[in-house]
Amino acid sequence: MSTNEMDPASGTDDFAGMAEAFADQARRFLSTTASIAAGSSPESAIPVLLLATSDVLASGARLGAMVDVVPEDRYEPDAGPDVDIDPLRMALAGIFDGIDHYPEIVDPVLGLEVGAASVSEDIAAIATALTQGLAHYDLGNFQEALWWWQFSYLSTWGERAASVLRILQLILGHLRLDVADDVAEEAQFEASQFEPARSGADG
Repeated sequence: MSTNEMDPASGTDDFAGMAEAFADQARRFLSTTASIAAGSSPESAIPVLLLATSDVLASGARLGAMVDVVPEDRYEPDAGPDVDIDPLRMALAGIFDGIDHYPEIVDPVLGLEVGAASVSEDIAAIATALTQGLAHYDLGNFQEALWWWQFSYLSTWGERAASVLRILQLILGHLRLDVADDVAEEAQFEASQFEPARSGADG
């Protein structure tokens, strides 16, 4: 066994604890994205999705950095029918209409090939991977769930989360900073007229 692998026989409790922690994070991400897709708070969709993606990506990074999870079974056990994520993707595509698609370098490590990506498809890819792992987790297959989340983080959803996180941050930055000159001048004028209260008695 390599030094990057964890002995399943000695790590049952560790698997259960780590799986529980990540399962909670995965459920929060899925709940948040479902709420955004339902249009509950369209004015805060971008910052809320930015926070949710950042949180789940941080948890995924811990999975990627830990030792390899090696399932006892050679083949992935059946976790039931796949959850249809397409309604989530289509709803998000509608919410991000006009800013959904963006170009990106496919793999900057290997070259400069530019491909097409989209916010809604990225979020759907993350949701698909997290949901698959949760299916194993809910059946009590903690080791399989961890293996799936770790493997899919390294192969798919970690990359998509990193890409969409940057795009969401850039979109939010443009929305906050790209203001009309007259609006910026008015804000500067109001700031210049503000006199903070002084503490203590005047000298």
